[in-house]
Amino acid sequence: MAYTPEQEEIRTNIKKLCLRFGDDYWLERDTDGKFPDEFCDAIAREGWLGIAMPEAYGGSGLGITEAATMVQAITESGTGNAGFTAIAINIFGLNPVVVFGTEEQKQRWLPPIIDRTDTACFGVTEPDAGLDTTHITTRAVRQGDGYVVHGQKTWTSTAQKANKILLLARTKALGETAKPIDGLSLFYTDLDRRYAEIREIDKMGRKCVDSNQVFFDGMPIPREDLIGEEGKGFRYLLHGLNAERILISASMVGLGRCALDRAAKYARERVVFGRPIGMNQGIQHPLAKSWADLEAANLMAFEAARLYDAGRECGREANAAKYLAGEAAFEACMNAVMTHGGMGYAKEYHVERYFRESLIHRIAPITPQLMLCYLAERALGLPKSY
Repeated sequence: MAYTPEQEEIRTNIKKLCLRFGDDYWLERDTDGKFPDEFCDAIAREGWLGIAMPEAYGGSGLGITEAATMVQAITESGTGNAGFTAIAINIFGLNPVVVFGTEEQKQRWLPPIIDRTDTACFGVTEPDAGLDTTHITTRAVRQGDGYVVHGQKTWTSTAQKANKILLLARTKALGETAKPIDGLSLFYTDLDRRYAEIREIDKMGRKCVDSNQVFFDGMPIPREDLIGEEGKGFRYLLHGLNAERILISASMVGLGRCALDRAAKYARERVVFGRPIGMNQGIQHPLAKSWADLEAANLMAFEAARLYDAGRECGREANAAKYLAGEAAFEACMNAVMTHGGMGYAKEYHVERYFRESLIHRIAPITPQLMLCYLAERALGLPKSY
């Protein structure tokens, strides 16, 4: 794919910034689990967190295409999935506020998320609902001039750092509305630790970007922190899901490319039986296939971005891109480990970290199986299977 001059400039500048945070930095963060604040602060100082935010609130006013270009350059530089997810919600997580918030809310909330005065987390997934988001049970009950929240969220990333939360909660109980979707409301509010217990999940990869269970016990939310109208919160979230799929797809392509470059370099330099292992077709073919798969996924991701920025329907393309990029990145990272042989299992070569981090966005925020169900229904006209 040929990048435009503007996209090439974005890639050049981001990669120059990322050079200040090399392999040793990310290996240390993967070992000690410390949040990559230095990296995030550098991204914020140079204005990149606002790349897709309106200029009126301190952003650059660019499109999802440019944001995808940026996050791809980040993961391609060797940050792994951690480099992307540490800043993901700042880049586009507040899209519901941009589209459906009041002018007062935008002025109050967007500049601090762009300059990283505020750090946010995303409270949607629940342990007993999973991907069946319309059946979440966390309740936000009207009390006085606001709401009080009770319930539980899981896999809430960056909650250890966050002072804000974008929270989806039920303002009407299941059965009180014609459809479960109509009882859900969206809030952006303070994550008040006096009423919210946050427990970190010890997980397989991406140690420096925390994932958590959050337990709410009467956390108050002011009325002015409700986004839009009561009962329309899930619809507001849906508006930004395609953009999220596109950004994840671009980042996964970058991760796969990074792993593939490491594998090809090792294959050129590693000599066994008097010849570089890269001469062997058993090494060449898996890597060549990964290159083709990643480039195909990239084309789909940027086609989805083009449609999104043009205001056109892009659900099929965004879901196809997420599926293709997730599978391609996983295969590329696995091939990179296998190409390194036993050293692929060693942390010093970094590919084992890429492999571990490739799994999370293969699974989340939507599984490959559900994306295939979506495509079967929306692209092929087959009956809904779930």
